[in-house]
Amino acid sequence: MVKLCLKRFILGGALAAAAALALVAFDLRPATAQTNCESGCGPSPTPTYSPSPSPSPSPYPSPSPSPSPSPNPAPTSSPTPSGASSSGNSIGGLANQRFNQMITNRVLGTVLLGVNEQVNCGDCVSAFGSAGSFSAGIHGRKELTNNLSLLAGIAYTHYDGKGYEITSAPIGAFALRYDFTDWGSSRPFFDVGTILTPWQKARYTRSYDTNLGPVSVTSSTNASNYAVYGRAGWISRLSPRDEVAASVEVWQLWQRVSGYTDSAVAFNPFDATLATGTDRTSLVKLGGQWTHLYGSNIEANINGGWVQSFATHSGIVATVTGQGMVVPTMGNQGWFEYGGRLGFRVQKGWIVDLFANGTLGPQPVGNTIHGGVGLRINY
Repeated sequence: MVKLCLKRFILGGALAAAAALALVAFDLRPATAQTNCESGCGPSPTPTYSPSPSPSPSPYPSPSPSPSPSPNPAPTSSPTPSGASSSGNSIGGLANQRFNQMITNRVLGTVLLGVNEQVNCGDCVSAFGSAGSFSAGIHGRKELTNNLSLLAGIAYTHYDGKGYEITSAPIGAFALRYDFTDWGSSRPFFDVGTILTPWQKARYTRSYDTNLGPVSVTSSTNASNYAVYGRAGWISRLSPRDEVAASVEVWQLWQRVSGYTDSAVAFNPFDATLATGTDRTSLVKLGGQWTHLYGSNIEANINGGWVQSFATHSGIVATVTGQGMVVPTMGNQGWFEYGGRLGFRVQKGWIVDLFANGTLGPQPVGNTIHGGVGLRINY
């Protein structure tokens, strides 16, 4: 019984082992066949193309490099103007203009005091007009006593000089002359008088240089002139046709100019403000004259003299940008003054006069001439 069981157990184990080997052999063969087929038995399968996904755009695209810009030149700043010292020096030019104004006003005023007429003559009145410096007015003389005469006149003037212009300027003048007629044909005489110009419109131009170009500024203001004088002389009646005289005159002149600031111009980096001020000067004049009658209808007069200024003071006090306060000084001046008249007696007591007056000398007085015509009536 035991043996029979043992035989069955061995037979069953052998069968189980044979079955296991068969299963193993079956599993290995398909794997081998599959391997061999993939390596060369059948056509290779066509691979399917799967497109690569298109890249999604970047939300911030990288900029393509732009060419580096050519370097721009550094911005140039506007140049700083220079010329403050030149602007300050131009104030001296204004002082010269105002000195010339004083002298010209005086020369025009002396016409009203009979500077072109003989020292001793009868009563007369003259209406006149002049050019060069425009002037129109009336003047004359009146004998108050045998020795004392009144000389007076008034005129309206418009004149200019180097850098300035005076308009709307009325001039009045009067003087008293004492002539020692009882001393004979050769005798002394004395004058005292004044010239008044209470109001004028004045325009002054100052010019200066800067590194950016020249600057010229013309400004307007008001001015007034006053003068007093005394004269001592000697007159000689050489003949019924000739009279000569020599004299010494002393003058004191004042000129007041209202303050102003430079007028607005396009370019004036160093502007100026001038305060109200009074110019003044003293003068002494050594002069002479000769009056001669040609025939019975023509009379001529020539006169002249040397003038010297002293104690001259400029009233300018200017504040100039970049320079501060500028106060110009004036030196003494010397010049020659001249005058003349040619009279034509058109009928008894009526005389047509041609006359001229002027100055000769260096600046600021310079060379000037004022000529005109008048109708004089003796009565």
